Amino acid sequence: MHELSITQSIVEACNERAAGARVLRVTLEVGSLSCVMPDALRFCYEVVCEGTPLQGSTLEIIRIPGLSRCHDCGATVQMDDLLSSCHCGSINLERPRGGDQLRIKSMEIEEAA
Repeated sequence: MHELSITQSIVEACNERAAGARVLRVTLEVGSLSCVMPDALRFCYEVVCEGTPLQGSTLEIIRIPGLSRCHDCGATVQMDDLLSSCHCGSINLERPRGGDQLRIKSMEIEEAA
């Protein structure tokens, strides 16, 4: 499960950026073609956050689809997975654009009193 090492990297990066402040929420953009499973990320996140300033924080995941174009009818196709097809039934699609990203979009921290 590569999601564990990905989650460890996310938590380390957020912990470093928060500089000791308590983190309330982390928002990730996860491409639907990135081969990263959001449910596995959520599970790993809770475990990896234990004992860190991120413990108890919320993980928000925004799925980003890939886009392609059908060679047969010219339609734009939203690709939610690598086996997506056009509404016309064709699988003759251009190489997808986007949908493979994984990035920390934002982080909400608790203000110091």
